Amino acid sequence: MADVRDYERAERLLPFTRSKLVAGGAVKPVWIEKGQAFWYLRESPAGHEFILVDPGRKCRAPAFDHGRLADALKAASGEPVDAAALPFRSIRPEDDAVAFDAFGAQWRCDLDTYACEKIEGHISANPLEVKSPDGKWAVSRRGHDLWIRSSATGEERALTSDGIADNSYASPLDSLSFGALLRKVGVPHLPPLVAWSPDSRSFVTHRIDQSGLRLSHLIETAPPNGEPPILHSYRFALPGDEKVAMGELIVFDAETGATVRAESGPMLMWLMSPLMSHETWWAEDGATIYFLEQPRDLQTLWLKRLDPKTGEVRTLIEEKGEGYLHATQILGAKPIVRVLSSGEEALWFSQRDGWGHLYLYDTKDGALLNQVTSGEWLVEEILHVDEQARVVTFIAAGLVASDPYRRQVCRVGLDGHGFTRLGDDDLDHIVTIPPSGAYYVDSASAVDTPPVVSVRDWNGKLMVELEQADISKLLEAGWTAPERFCVKAADGVTDIYGNLYRPHGFDSSQRYAVIDSPYPGPQHGRVNPNFGDRVHYDVESVAALGFVVVTLDGRGTPGRSKAFLDLARGHLENAGFLEDHVAAIRQLAETRPWMDLDRVGIFGLSGGGFATVRALCTYPDFYKVGVSSCGNHDQRLYQASWGETHIGPLEGNEEAYLAASNVELAERLQGKLLLIHGEMDDNVHPHMTMRLVDRLIAANKDFDLLIVPGAEHAFVGYIGYVYRRRWDFLVRHLQGVEPPAGYRIADPPIRLDGLIG
Repeated sequence: MADVRDYERAERLLPFTRSKLVAGGAVKPVWIEKGQAFWYLRESPAGHEFILVDPGRKCRAPAFDHGRLADALKAASGEPVDAAALPFRSIRPEDDAVAFDAFGAQWRCDLDTYACEKIEGHISANPLEVKSPDGKWAVSRRGHDLWIRSSATGEERALTSDGIADNSYASPLDSLSFGALLRKVGVPHLPPLVAWSPDSRSFVTHRIDQSGLRLSHLIETAPPNGEPPILHSYRFALPGDEKVAMGELIVFDAETGATVRAESGPMLMWLMSPLMSHETWWAEDGATIYFLEQPRDLQTLWLKRLDPKTGEVRTLIEEKGEGYLHATQILGAKPIVRVLSSGEEALWFSQRDGWGHLYLYDTKDGALLNQVTSGEWLVEEILHVDEQARVVTFIAAGLVASDPYRRQVCRVGLDGHGFTRLGDDDLDHIVTIPPSGAYYVDSASAVDTPPVVSVRDWNGKLMVELEQADISKLLEAGWTAPERFCVKAADGVTDIYGNLYRPHGFDSSQRYAVIDSPYPGPQHGRVNPNFGDRVHYDVESVAALGFVVVTLDGRGTPGRSKAFLDLARGHLENAGFLEDHVAAIRQLAETRPWMDLDRVGIFGLSGGGFATVRALCTYPDFYKVGVSSCGNHDQRLYQASWGETHIGPLEGNEEAYLAASNVELAERLQGKLLLIHGEMDDNVHPHMTMRLVDRLIAANKDFDLLIVPGAEHAFVGYIGYVYRRRWDFLVRHLQGVEPPAGYRIADPPIRLDGLIG
């Protein structure tokens, strides 16, 4: 039987427990004073504390005396209070005081006397409202309509009254509404998707027309209140459907409720509306709205200007191309576009030269002025534009010779001259910018280098050091840093990169089973080059069970050249080039005899679940055991936006869609397979797995199946059980031992602030 201590070590390294072993590993600023200052919650093995930062004064200090506040709150509330684990995770700094919510009430603590008192009549912020920048107005959804509330008077009034289920205001598409997850925490819907003007006088939103879209259905077989099964239906377009979601942009005046509709006509609302994907925004002076738009074939990208007073729309920039034509390589990332404050010029991201670079355009006539960046690397984010100095600061990848995925802060003139990197290290940099734009918060790390977090000015000069992560408790838990590697793809030419995680208690004289954990993209990759990124899922914990774990990004994934990414276009059956995974693991084993290639397993979630089944069926002599969670096993029956983006229209591409169906490979399964799916998965619907199951039964194949009642795509509320079942399957079939009986992994608490906002 497997040693229960291995499971205990593995549990400590799960994403939601590992963070507690690292002191100062992450800084998530909460801006105050319009971004001139901020506070953040510092996590450590001992608990958490609130840190207040004033970059202008180069000051970082505890936001208050945690011990005195704990004593004061205990005296005022009569409840036990631990200074290292205060019963709140958010604060509202005030002059010489701090306010917070605890024990079902609102409190204010005077920081001169440390006297705590309840705030009578205080109304907590409503997470389902979107407030104006000045706080005077708040917009919310009721049913399918919009309402607005005056913060001064509390008066509420309807802005619309004609919203209906398939033509609603400020809502996401059904296919990205997270309904199952929100019901689980008692929230009816997401906050309205709106963008306020800087002066708080108006906001822009959309109305989505989903009429005529086909319906997809989920049955909640065991509702928590004990009711009979409930049917939940969603509008869910499939590839090739004539009807897909369309919409229009609408501007509302906060004071009068008057509306101005964009005159451009219906626009495609693909997976995300342009409000959810940050593709609609206001000019700094509030006089103009900019938005990006594409037709259904996705071979054209427009930057358009909307006059919020008249509804007039004008095209500023148009680009045509093939493959992944977007304003970023990463789905959901902020588009790499910046209209300069005069409105007469714009920085524009394009991959036209084979890499992702910035181009400067004249928006008056759409003429290209010059290419701003160039070289065999790519821009990933625009951080700041100094229009007086005519320079742009941005994030770039591909400049570190040893690892092209590491991101660097760089600067160049808008004329393309004077390129420089801000900083003298080769680490990976994650940057956060305040609303004021006065500085940036920089986290520098690598997979084997803990983060150093600091505040810097736009010359890269240190203003305030915030954290140097302490990983001593992580090391005590048995953690060892992963090995970053570079090997050749299956073509024998292309460099591909990944991480190798050694098993705990590693002994080079032993032989260890190997596990691959893929995510094929191509909308984002599997491996980020920074320390402890959550996209690693639970690979570190699986290594703690005694496995060698490998993660890598094969060809057809983002973060490299356009040619590297475009290999996925029309070829999702390659699943992020599984042949590269096989080639990489074999190369690694050539110099690591402790990797036992007779015992190779694989597991993945969503696209990784698709790749897992694909691997077992296409490389059965290599992959022997797999755990596939909520895989999108047939692209013909998944979201239209997915298939048509990465394969193309269904008509004319039927063979490519057929090739990307795991259902068609069911008779080729040879290894041990565990299929897991949540019955309420409203992203990758469970029928994806059940269709595969049907074919596996028809082919007389043995497999294991776990359907989790009430679970959605992320298994919130069930994640501990799902992790444990995955571990058990891998341990039983790759190590040949029985897992410890009855082991239970505690689920992390579900916090509303982690789901909304």
